[in-house]
Amino acid sequence: MLVALIAKDKPGALQIRKDTREEHLAYLKATGVVSQAGPLLDDAGEMCGSLVILDVADMAAAQDWADNDPYAKAGLFDSVELVAWKKVI
Repeated sequence: MLVALIAKDKPGALQIRKDTREEHLAYLKATGVVSQAGPLLDDAGEMCGSLVILDVADMAAAQDWADNDPYAKAGLFDSVELVAWKKVI
């Protein structure tokens, strides 16, 4: 099952993102369920959120992955949405 994780950072939290980035990227690689991923950008081109496409067994697995993301553990996100996704192209 493909799940889109759409997370928006708390206002003023760019430094938390930068400080946790290497740990977050290592988590993406180590878990083996990330199909695609990258930061969302604001009008100034600064990172302000995340889009991660997960390939997991079910929504519970997606939630577990999201809960254990170093960004989430660091308190970076203002909101996180998990949505079933279908790849067309």
